[in-house]
Amino acid sequence: MRKVLITGVTGFTGRYMAEELAGRGYEVHGLSYRQPVGTLPTAVSAIHCCSLNDAETLRTLLIEIRPTYVVHLAAVSFVAHTDADAIYQANLLGTRHLLEALRASAIGLEGVLLASSANVYGNTTEGVLDESAPFAPANDYAVSKAAMEFLARLYHGRLPLIISRPFNYTGVGQAEQFLIPKIVAHTRRRADVIELGNLDIARDFCDVRQVVQAYRRLLESPDAIGETVNICSGSAYTLEYVLEQAAAISGHRMEVRVNPAFVRSADVKNLFGSRAKLDSLIGDLPRIELRDTLRWMIEYQPAH
Repeated sequence: MRKVLITGVTGFTGRYMAEELAGRGYEVHGLSYRQPVGTLPTAVSAIHCCSLNDAETLRTLLIEIRPTYVVHLAAVSFVAHTDADAIYQANLLGTRHLLEALRASAIGLEGVLLASSANVYGNTTEGVLDESAPFAPANDYAVSKAAMEFLARLYHGRLPLIISRPFNYTGVGQAEQFLIPKIVAHTRRRADVIELGNLDIARDFCDVRQVVQAYRRLLESPDAIGETVNICSGSAYTLEYVLEQAAAISGHRMEVRVNPAFVRSADVKNLFGSRAKLDSLIGDLPRIELRDTLRWMIEYQPAH
């Protein structure tokens, strides 16, 4: 049985990644910087507590687990996170420690997927973005991911790296500080009012279940080694569309107030990713329409 190590396994994406891989017969090991609280992902064979800054323990764990694949998701993922030091410590230095430990100790490693972000492109280039679009990071989070990609270049040829650049994605379990979960939460509790920013900007949104399937298929594709790949829907959706769909699904319509604090006047109106490279590497990925993702999130009932 092939083993996979997922860093950040208890996070939003990590839990879905574990389910995706376990469902395909992989033995899934997770890495968490602290002892998980609450229910653990049932798809994980073992969760190992280790900070990415603890180089010695990290090397020992990698020798013990001997993963075939590594999926590196551990990061500060909220763009508006206020502690810049924490962003760089996790997203840049944490990645360096992991890559160095893998270089020093990994045997039989076939693929390492690093989750970067489409935020490296910024918000100033209109229209469709392919992987050759220039970097224009507009915040510390985006800079940390761009720097991580440059760092990873030092390990090309020494490790079987794949860099993914996911655009926005969402699903059940994503924190309410993110845009679509905020709209869903307001809809589920039938709030009277919601405060948002630019309603007419259009952005690319994926379903988290699509994203983790794309990650798995990239790991399983030898042609993906050494490549940088957008993970995206290839379509752009406005906030007005999201609000209309949420209202249609729930039968509840809210008053929308534009909060000037949430408005970024420099953002381009229309921005989405090109799927051409992704499709060429993994073949056609079953599409999940955004309205179906919204329905899943709005109608979700947790198991008791």
